Amino acid sequence: MRIPNAAHESQPWRIHAIVPDFTLEDVWELPAEGGADDFGSLLELLASSDPVSADSLPTRVLWRVRDGLGRVFDLGRISTPADGESRGLPIPGTDEISLADRLPDDLRDTAGDVRFGRLPFVPLYRTDDELAAEISNQTVHGVMHLAWADRGAGRYQAEMAVYVKPRGAFGRGYMALIKPFRYWIVYPALLRQVERTWNARNG
Repeated sequence: MRIPNAAHESQPWRIHAIVPDFTLEDVWELPAEGGADDFGSLLELLASSDPVSADSLPTRVLWRVRDGLGRVFDLGRISTPADGESRGLPIPGTDEISLADRLPDDLRDTAGDVRFGRLPFVPLYRTDDELAAEISNQTVHGVMHLAWADRGAGRYQAEMAVYVKPRGAFGRGYMALIKPFRYWIVYPALLRQVERTWNARNG
């Protein structure tokens, strides 16, 4: 389900102009496809996800362990609702607090109807085929980008890209430490859950 970064970078997504100083960490093809008007349903499905109550026991354990470490080492929690998180940390290497300051006028205030429940993301913008949301804590400033990629013949495929900007050597070390867990546990569990719920929605 992982796809080359170049495939994402070759598309005319608006996110490219907003995060030129971020690293594209991963791009995944999600097991959800449909018509041009189904992007909103995908966003509702993902926004309502709750990793703390995920079907995957290893995923639930990882998120709770990370929350415990966050309390001990003041890293910030990752299972707290987004609107309960402080975004007072500047983006590494800048004086900006949020990527919202970089949005062009036509993308501002376009994601007001998107509500993440247990996911610690703050929506940035939404178009007919894109959604971007940011997360900020003591280790990294990151962006989740969801796209509804046109595959031709009226078929669209869900894709998810992750952009990151670690906070110094500690943030880079943390990202390297959790990478195997993301690849072996978190992402596979997410893909399975998306597939189950999307297929159930579509009968």
